[in-house]
Amino acid sequence: MAVTRRRPVAARPRNLLLEIGTEELPPKSLKSLGECFAGAVHEALNEAGVGPEGGDSCRWYATPRRLAVWVGKVKPRQPDRIEERRGPSIRAAFDGHGMPTPAALGFARSCGVGVDKLGRQVTDQGEWLLFRRKVAGERIRDIVEQALEQAIRRLPIARRMRWGNGTEEFVRPVHWLLAMYGSEALKVSALGLKAGKWTYGHRFHSRGEIRIMSADRYLDTLKKQGLVIADYGERQQLIVRQVTRLARRNGGTAVLEPVLLDEVTGLVEWPQALYGEFDRRFLKVPPEVLVSSMQDHQKYFHLEDGRGRLLPGFITVSNVRSRSPKRVRSGNERVLRARLADAEFFWLSDQKQPLESRRGALDRVLFHERLGSIGAKVERIRALALEIAGQVGANAEQVARACDLCKADLVTDLVGEFPELQGIVGGYYAAAGGEDRAVSNAIREHYKPRFAGDGLPRGRVSRCLALADRVDSLAGIFACGEVPSGDRDPYALRRAALGILRIQIEERIELDLYRLIEQAMHQLDGHGGNLDVSDETVRQVFGFVTDRLRAYYLSMGFDALEIAAVTAVAPRSPLDFHRRLAAVHDFFGNEPEAARSLASANKRIVNILADQEIDEVSIPDAALLREPAEIALAKKLDKVGAKAGRHFAKGRYGRGLMALAGLKKPVDRFFDRVMVMDEDPAVRSNRLVLLAGIRRLFLAVADISVVRAE
Repeated sequence: MAVTRRRPVAARPRNLLLEIGTEELPPKSLKSLGECFAGAVHEALNEAGVGPEGGDSCRWYATPRRLAVWVGKVKPRQPDRIEERRGPSIRAAFDGHGMPTPAALGFARSCGVGVDKLGRQVTDQGEWLLFRRKVAGERIRDIVEQALEQAIRRLPIARRMRWGNGTEEFVRPVHWLLAMYGSEALKVSALGLKAGKWTYGHRFHSRGEIRIMSADRYLDTLKKQGLVIADYGERQQLIVRQVTRLARRNGGTAVLEPVLLDEVTGLVEWPQALYGEFDRRFLKVPPEVLVSSMQDHQKYFHLEDGRGRLLPGFITVSNVRSRSPKRVRSGNERVLRARLADAEFFWLSDQKQPLESRRGALDRVLFHERLGSIGAKVERIRALALEIAGQVGANAEQVARACDLCKADLVTDLVGEFPELQGIVGGYYAAAGGEDRAVSNAIREHYKPRFAGDGLPRGRVSRCLALADRVDSLAGIFACGEVPSGDRDPYALRRAALGILRIQIEERIELDLYRLIEQAMHQLDGHGGNLDVSDETVRQVFGFVTDRLRAYYLSMGFDALEIAAVTAVAPRSPLDFHRRLAAVHDFFGNEPEAARSLASANKRIVNILADQEIDEVSIPDAALLREPAEIALAKKLDKVGAKAGRHFAKGRYGRGLMALAGLKKPVDRFFDRVMVMDEDPAVRSNRLVLLAGIRRLFLAVADISVVRAE
């Protein structure tokens, strides 16, 4: 009887789940850790040729005690591949008698075969020995182990920890690994542990190991048996629903700040929202102080009424499902009450002493060991701010007063307890002391913008103070040689630079930033401390600030080459940079054909003039113009050049470029019909001068030769 053999059925892709179980992870970075871990695993699987493509193929999970990733339809092994190695040329591989040379023998030996087993490869450069072999793809276990190790290495961990007696390092000590391929537990190893199909649930509500039967049952099993909501997004949505419902039930609206919401989500695995209250008498303390106490120190969500006024209530999110929620609420209220009582005491105590009387104490507070005290910094800020005030029309007396008091709150008890409120506290104390509103507002606002997306200083006095403070810090720290590098920026100079740009551009303040940096550097000259206040340092600071423009405008949708075109002419005012960029952008948008043609012509002119020596300010000699095309171009250049020049002189760059669009046809005809490099030196030089004039006109706005010409 004949036996029919069945072909083996190829193994089908299965879903993969990996989990790293840890001690409590840092809540502020939990989201980024989860995203990066999943992304690195997914990328490694794709690089190995077993990962899925597109769709909802990768999901990340993160709780305080775990990082996990689910990847759908992962192939069970790598596809086989052909590996090739090219050896010596045939001429070098065989002698005149056709016998293999030492080069051929050595190559064959390194490949583990005889010379007769080697193939040949013919290329344009000749014929070569070739070793070709079929390499079997790796198994899923080995691939996953490598992907896991690669993902762990790539995690953005500032400081890695060691635990026990091992040498492994991670953001927190690791206690278990879970690796499921479908319903199969993969025996992979990482961080000194071997993976299995066991995980652990909630630290307090779950006991012992929890068995995961398959990758797809991970979430449900953890939720039902372990009281853990592993899906970060699901957990956050639950927190939002609970907090919103509790707030509405108690007559208010919860303020769900995204940063705080992310942090709270990173603190809990089984969220339980609870409402609490505090004494209404504390509402006499500035709301920023109360909010900071609740939000920054206690991780509570504060409540507001329909008019945006603070209510004497809060919502906390616990990680424990308590049998006595009233006791939990009482405990949180007691902790907050003590915190607010301290804030109230400092608030009342500080006001017994006028803000102005604290100015002298700043001379004893060190700003930087080589730049002196905060008091010395205030004097430098004052000089810079008065210079700015003269240019923007701000009240000099108010600016001087605001500068004198702007840092005085640094020596108050309230700022000592709540350093994140510096400036805000000073603004309140200045207002309470009867200072002009513009002065108190400037003290309050001069730290703005504090973070990406923050509002800007609103008044002229406030802007003068904010700009002066940042320019002085940049000049001083650069003069000390402490230039930010990589991720290291202890003085937040990148943020200061972006703040300068935003204030000048978005508030339309026309200032020569380069000159302002020069003045800041001159103020440091003779200060001591072995400072570098050279012109090179001035250029370095200016370049550091203007380097931030690229990212700023890319985020607004501007083309990188348009930004580069304006950067090439180095405007000294950020607002002037903005006007030029807007003009170039509109020029290529509204007159695309003319703009592309003239960009191409400018590129051609740059190449032609590259090795030529000509007088940059000379004008073409009409007597040497021979060809009709060059005569027409010279006439058109005179006409549109004069018109564009008038617009450029008044900063109307868009109108000037539109006038220059009229050069398209005569420039095109010139290059079609005129030989620039004529045999007659005088004619040749005259034509180069003509081209230099075109180039000079466009450089009054930007170097459009770098913009795409296709």
